[in-house]
Amino acid sequence: MKQPLIKDLQEQVSRRFEQIPAYVPIEPFEVIAERVGRSPEQIIKLDANENPYGLAPQAKKALADLRWGNIYPDPESRALRQAIAAYMGVPVEHIVAGAGADELIDLILRVILRPNDSVLVAPPTFGMYAFDARINGGQALEIPRNRDFSLNLEEMRRVVRDNKPSAILLASPNNPDGGMLTPLELEEILGWGILVVLDEAYIEFSDGGQLGEQASQIHQPLKRDNLVVLRTFSKWAGLAGLRVGFGVFPQWMLPVLWKVKQPYNVSVAASAAAIASLQDLTCLIERVQKIRSERVRLYQLLAQIDWLEPIPSQANFILCRVKGRSAKAVKAELMKKGIFVRYFDTPLLQNFIRVSIGLPQHHDVLFQALKEMEEEHL
Repeated sequence: MKQPLIKDLQEQVSRRFEQIPAYVPIEPFEVIAERVGRSPEQIIKLDANENPYGLAPQAKKALADLRWGNIYPDPESRALRQAIAAYMGVPVEHIVAGAGADELIDLILRVILRPNDSVLVAPPTFGMYAFDARINGGQALEIPRNRDFSLNLEEMRRVVRDNKPSAILLASPNNPDGGMLTPLELEEILGWGILVVLDEAYIEFSDGGQLGEQASQIHQPLKRDNLVVLRTFSKWAGLAGLRVGFGVFPQWMLPVLWKVKQPYNVSVAASAAAIASLQDLTCLIERVQKIRSERVRLYQLLAQIDWLEPIPSQANFILCRVKGRSAKAVKAELMKKGIFVRYFDTPLLQNFIRVSIGLPQHHDVLFQALKEMEEEHL
């Protein structure tokens, strides 16, 4: 009896997921370094929007002094949520912490989607939105952005009216172009009455205040029943490897989220590092300002390369249209020189590279490599 049953299960699982394209993450840099015959210390990693300055000093100390690593973490992340509440000025009961914002995206979709329900996304954007919708039994209705990466609001409005998706998932600044959602755009979308999940993973790098607080919508879920705002410590605080994020939710969602959330989702180490980061804001604000300044300088350097067209960005990366040559070949040539960037060649993002903001010396080496490639091409 067991063999036919397991065979049925194998076929069922295969049918369920065979049409869902896999999400392609960035490989560990030490793996790629070995592949190109270099040590990790010889690599300039500009491909995953990570913070080049690493952990804040107090976060490093918190990890070095970590106690109770052998004990399960607080299932409600109370100390972390209280620290976030004090920092953000948001009531602690509206905050849910997660293993990065990625976990919270999956959690939201697990809660709101029934089989064959849909969500609306606006590609090119963060691929996890459509991926998580599909693995949770839903569909992703994709309304491509305009050529300048602005939203096609007219078509989005039509799809909301005709298809009644369960939610719209948007990033501001958007990944991969770094463009911001305007207040008027957000106001119109919220007026459609649909749940809006606003991902502010890069908001701290925007020009709205020291850490993007003027541009953030983090307080709006307290007033609006159809808005969720997500944030992460991965980018601005340099905790990408520790996986810690949070969301601010309207009241009606919270009881169900707490019921279905994994109980020990934020590790002791991640929580300690995040709390310590919030106690080291002077350091982190200075680093964010350096990244903003380097974004301006890198844009100016990239604009000097005749075959690159950089896109203005409010995030910690710059997307570039590659003209007259292959973006894939550009990535491969830079990799030989120990410089890692991201390249895109999809129907909606044809022949682009994306460069994360690194240290000034990283950009100097990158610029020299691009100039050499320019001369060789001639």
